Amino acid sequence: MSKDKDPSARDTHYATLRRAHRDAKRERGEIPTPQKQKRKRPGAEDWKPPALEANQVFLYGLHTVRAALENPERKNIQLSVTQNALARLEIDAEALGIPVQMVAPQDIDKVLGPEAIHQGVMLETRPLPVRRLEALKQSPLLLVLDQVTDPHNVGAVMRSAVAFDAGAVITTMRHSPTESGVLAKSASGALEMIPYIQITNLAETLGELHELGFHTVGLDSEGPAPLEQSLSGEKVALVLGAEGKGLRQKTRDTVKTLARLDMPGRIKSLNVSNAAAIALYATRQHLKR
Repeated sequence: MSKDKDPSARDTHYATLRRAHRDAKRERGEIPTPQKQKRKRPGAEDWKPPALEANQVFLYGLHTVRAALENPERKNIQLSVTQNALARLEIDAEALGIPVQMVAPQDIDKVLGPEAIHQGVMLETRPLPVRRLEALKQSPLLLVLDQVTDPHNVGAVMRSAVAFDAGAVITTMRHSPTESGVLAKSASGALEMIPYIQITNLAETLGELHELGFHTVGLDSEGPAPLEQSLSGEKVALVLGAEGKGLRQKTRDTVKTLARLDMPGRIKSLNVSNAAAIALYATRQHLKR
């Protein structure tokens, strides 16, 4: 039988044409692109998180744990670490003053779950001490989050806040992440370097910041003026809302100024952590003057 008459070759040819036609329709938006299913690590479906006490936190990841061990305000309980991770931590285990348990990666998986990227190290510790607004009088730059719920976003915001030497990250107690391993891992050590202050009433807190001399600026995509033109004074508190809904109306009514990030491109909104980094940079330039 000739190649032209081979049924299998003909079927393969038609299948290729159908795929190309389907891909072209997806590119034009005529049919939806199927969502890829995230592959779960073995054992992820069977794992259940351990019941944590109110004053118990498990931190993990090399940068996160190293920063926590170097923080004198931390009250650490026990370090669980693989031989390889201990070498990468570059610490004197005997000088830590806490038990150091040598484990296999699977032992940490049993506590944190198979999805946690722990890099072979886990630290059982106590939450950091509660911080108060009164301690911020000397800081010229603060970051305030209005119900940003995703711990990954809050952790990334913390990294930017530390990079631009902000005095604190302030959030509400409700609808905001508490101190946790996920938050600390996303912050990659920044949780140990900046006060994370959780308050009960954001409007009242903004009023207190006004009394402390802060000019509060709420970021809003529909703000009347660009951020650079809205900054004033020697102390600034930037206020950012959650993705999607943005600042709550009460917050919008309470801040001194609403401002926008000018974006000349076709996309007019950013992830809250990216917006925070840009706003912090612009505010730092203002405070230098």
